[in-house]
Amino acid sequence: MKLRQLCSAARRPTAVPRHHCLRRAAPPLLLILTSLLVAVSARAGNYLVYVGTYDTPKTKGIYAFRFTTETGQATAPSLVAEITNPTFLELHPEGPFLYAVNEIGRFRDKDAGAASAFRIDKQTGRLALLNQVSSVGAGPCHLAVDRTGHCLVVANYGGGSVAAFPIKNDGSLGEATSFFQHQGKSVNAQRQQGPHAHGVTFDPAEKFAFVPDLGTDKIMIYRLDARAAKLTPNDPPAASLPPGSGPRHLAFHPNGRFAYAVNELASTVTVFAFDEARGSLTERQTISTLPDGFSGNSTTAEIAVHPRGKFLYVSNRGYDSIAAFGIARNGTLKRLDHVSTQGKTPRHFAIDPTGEWLWAGNQGTDTLVLFRIDPKAGTLLPGGQALELGAPVCVKYLALTP
Repeated sequence: MKLRQLCSAARRPTAVPRHHCLRRAAPPLLLILTSLLVAVSARAGNYLVYVGTYDTPKTKGIYAFRFTTETGQATAPSLVAEITNPTFLELHPEGPFLYAVNEIGRFRDKDAGAASAFRIDKQTGRLALLNQVSSVGAGPCHLAVDRTGHCLVVANYGGGSVAAFPIKNDGSLGEATSFFQHQGKSVNAQRQQGPHAHGVTFDPAEKFAFVPDLGTDKIMIYRLDARAAKLTPNDPPAASLPPGSGPRHLAFHPNGRFAYAVNELASTVTVFAFDEARGSLTERQTISTLPDGFSGNSTTAEIAVHPRGKFLYVSNRGYDSIAAFGIARNGTLKRLDHVSTQGKTPRHFAIDPTGEWLWAGNQGTDTLVLFRIDPKAGTLLPGGQALELGAPVCVKYLALTP
């Protein structure tokens, strides 16, 4: 049985005023080929879907359910690993292994969180703990595994730092081989009193690791040597955002020419042109994720580019919704739609490998809700499924193919 890693999360929408769709020119050859590959790879249709959670009276670890893309049907989530605050998850690209950050402030009597490695039982979906290592910083909140399966990189929100770890042949983790403490602060006295590393994203060629730091309004850039599990500061070492932006996560376009930063505090997306030789990001556009005239409190959370490269999605918390954008040939964005997630605090969402479905996780109301993606308009439609699960944070798809 071959394993393939993918990510998704969603919920049933209500009607919200729509914007006109963006007219787009014919896509370049690379996007056409990407679309064909997505269509071919999507035919498997059966997935184990893993969900990371916070500890609550209703939840106590990592959960999983089965999902079929042909029908949009899902089973009820069940506990597959009992462990403390396994919020964000990643899957190994080849082996039957899953990794989680444990979002805690103390680990082995030190000011640090943990990263956990698990072996996956392919038949039941249950997880067996292989080992845990210190994340070398408090409150780890995000992680990424390179496509060779040699390196795990963790962002520590509380500690304001980033660390890299070797992945051993048996799937377990070695101790940190690289560590960098971020420095600085910005203008928001409540949220930006110091550095807060909030995400890890590799460029498509995996030459660089990008770490948005909410506390300093910078996206830190590191050169990545995945086989050695080593990070080194890039030149330039960072991309700066306007004061008070609060960059949280970064997503690349499939063509590798553009990157998109979601700014939690400003509720905006910043579009960057990416220079793959230098690893630099050059700002092209910043656009709001909220509808015109909205005046309430809201922050952004997750960002994802559709596999075919035509659309981009962002979750809003407060104005509890997913914003859909059309992507032009030059990478810039135009708002298409806002759809309610039918719950509160959509912390995470993700698109399935077919590009047809999106699960949104409502952390505040303990639900996962399914949407169908309109392939032409990019807007979200009711998916017909809603699952109950306490404080869902992250969703990952494990493709099950014969």
